[in-house]
Amino acid sequence: MKRFLVITALLSLFFVHSQNEEIDRLAVELTYQNQDTSKVDKSLLLIAKLLDVKDYQKAFLYINQTLDLSKTLNYSKGLAEANYYKAIIYNSRDDYFNSLDNYKKSLEYYYQINDSLGLAKVSNKIGLLEIKRRNYRKGLSYALSAISTFEKYDLKEEMSSAYNCLAEAYLKTNNIDKALEFNEKALVVRKTLSDSAGIKSTTANIADLYSIRKEHRKAIEYYNQVLELVNPEVDISLVSTILPKLGKEYLQFKDYKKATQYLIRALRYNRKSNHEKGLALTLNALGELNLQNGKFKTAEAQLLEAYGIASTNDFTTEILENYQLRIQLDSSRGYFQNAFKWQSEYYRLKESLERQDAPELPETSIAAVELLDFGLSDAEPEIISAVESGPTERPYLQYGLILLSLILVIIAISLFINQRKMKNSFAIDANRIEELEGEIKILGTTNKELEERNEVKDKLFSIVSHDLKDSISSIKAFLDLLKEDSISKEEFNELVPELSENANNASALLFNLLNWSKSQLQSLEPKPEMINIQDICREKIDLVEPRVEEKNIIVIDETQRDFVYADKSMMEIVLQNLITNAVKFSRNGDMITISNTDKNGKAIICVEDTGVGISKENMNKLFKAASNFTTRGTQNEKGTGLGLSIAKDLVELNKGKIWVESTLNVGSKFFIELPKTAPKSS
Repeated sequence: MKRFLVITALLSLFFVHSQNEEIDRLAVELTYQNQDTSKVDKSLLLIAKLLDVKDYQKAFLYINQTLDLSKTLNYSKGLAEANYYKAIIYNSRDDYFNSLDNYKKSLEYYYQINDSLGLAKVSNKIGLLEIKRRNYRKGLSYALSAISTFEKYDLKEEMSSAYNCLAEAYLKTNNIDKALEFNEKALVVRKTLSDSAGIKSTTANIADLYSIRKEHRKAIEYYNQVLELVNPEVDISLVSTILPKLGKEYLQFKDYKKATQYLIRALRYNRKSNHEKGLALTLNALGELNLQNGKFKTAEAQLLEAYGIASTNDFTTEILENYQLRIQLDSSRGYFQNAFKWQSEYYRLKESLERQDAPELPETSIAAVELLDFGLSDAEPEIISAVESGPTERPYLQYGLILLSLILVIIAISLFINQRKMKNSFAIDANRIEELEGEIKILGTTNKELEERNEVKDKLFSIVSHDLKDSISSIKAFLDLLKEDSISKEEFNELVPELSENANNASALLFNLLNWSKSQLQSLEPKPEMINIQDICREKIDLVEPRVEEKNIIVIDETQRDFVYADKSMMEIVLQNLITNAVKFSRNGDMITISNTDKNGKAIICVEDTGVGISKENMNKLFKAASNFTTRGTQNEKGTGLGLSIAKDLVELNKGKIWVESTLNVGSKFFIELPKTAPKSS
């Protein structure tokens, strides 16, 4: 093995040395070449060599020079290639927007010169980029458009890349059969190319897909093929994950002997190579093995270690699996309170990931097909001829045109005869038209107001429904445990207070929503009354108490008994939003203070926190509905981006103001100013 590694290293050094010599030669030749298209072509060749050795800085310099010369010469091919290489460099820096911008410029130039191969090459890259960004629909449309061209010209390397790209997109959209189909196509091509790394990774993908389809014997077959191909000293990442996956597959058949062999081997290998992901996978699988064999203490220790590794490295898939195994473990031991906790955590994380990674489902993109029909120039001549020429004799069409002309003449004569009769009628109706125009303007204004009101209502329902999810998910988790019929009456009684609390939270949120919608169903006009600030603030503090305790936050209620003249339901929604946000962006041990004061005859309510704060740039986006601005909380909580914009709308409807003061990493203060009395009637 050492001899093999030494030979490989020497060959690599020789290859790099040869490449460097060629780069130097091209650079010298370029210096003395005339400023023409051949210089552009040679420069592009040099850029490609620099990208091979990852010398992006020097490549970028040559790209800019090549773009300038290509523009001067109006050389579209040079512009297409240079922009393509520029996009590759931006992509290597994870600069999505600049990369996509340059790929699209390249696409336009290739389209101008009708270069089907260039179009396919760039489209495949855009497909990969969009899939990486979870824009699966766009990614699929671009990649699919490139495939036919690669297959037509038998471009195997491009085909294998495109097949893998499509397989990943179909996997993300839960189309497992399509994902398997394209991975198998990619494997055939990679074997033809003798692409060792590609064969191993694609075979592993196929094994994973069979596992998802619960075809465990096929999964074992392909996982074993990967192990036969890998070098344990080189393919560390692959071996680290394949071994525990094989162990898990044998667990499906209750083959504990084989499962133990692979999992012990995986544990030793991952500890030795210090591969965190493989170790988390292995410990979860060992925990499942010992759980099935009734060794609860050993299972608990292994699951605890797996959770520590997974949570430290944010391995969300392994965390979800860990939660499921802990639910089973604590249910088996009769620790239903703990099982309920893990089930709640499981649903919370799962819903968060679904919102974050919501894929766009693939669908036929007509625009993509029209723009990227790369085989257009090579279409069958007889088909094009048929479309261009059409039938040679059209007697029925000629007769039809003559008849149509006669009808038009008759209509023209009738119009001329009636013109004078209508003239007087027009004069009479002129005043009526002016009246109608006025009515239309009024209706237009009313319609605009209704649209604005509906928009506010839609945003409001979105916010409240989002807040309801946590409470309802928690209740669902409890009921799932109950449905399994593995909980005693005493254990049920222990969990009832927590269930009741979650139900109360959901009930309070629904009450506010229904109360608001009932009073505002006919219009968005507030129904102001004298309301006690202190009572509303205390109700809203009680609503967030479970989250406050979970995050170990200190809440100080400094509110005083005082009254404002405003719509009660609207103010409940505004204050709940501000207090919930304060909790969301506070860290462990932070402090939230809620207070109210008088200023110039108006009430000022303040919700202050010592949390993460807001940057000046983001403060300008907070109250704008159009920006739909949102950031994650200190425990990765996700919002709708609509809460503060609807709060602003509701406060202003009540003749008030809302604003914020904040310092990054110090904290934030949100202020509401409201009238204390009804306006005097004139």
